[in-house]
Amino acid sequence: QVQLVESGGGLVQAGGSLRLSCAASGRTSSNYAMGWFRQAPGKEREFVAAIRWSSGSTYYADSVKGRFTISRDNAKNTVYLQMNSLKSDDTAVYYCAATYLPVVVTTTRGYKDWGQGTQVTVSS
Repeated sequence: QVQLVESGGGLVQAGGSLRLSCAASGRTSSNYAMGWFRQAPGKEREFVAAIRWSSGSTYYADSVKGRFTISRDNAKNTVYLQMNSLKSDDTAVYYCAATYLPVVVTTTRGYKDWGQGTQVTVSS
């Protein structure tokens, strides 16, 4: 089991940027990929982006393509989510998660370990 700690959330004006970090301790090679999800009040948790540790291949939800960038630092066991051109609709608690499946998935069921979440609030 990997322990995940997110950081970098906060309050930002629409059009602004934030960078989230997710530090993964206790990670093993069986941890195939990492994902970022978000959950707004009254809504289900939704996929945002994912990245494979080995190849760095990335995957994005349509709603964030072109605005968000996921990256990883294998040496630091850390995954990042750079969020640009933020909109009020991006307001949510953002979670990072680890999957041990041999493919990248975009559903919460595919991820076993989760961080505690970090709040992102975009003011209009």
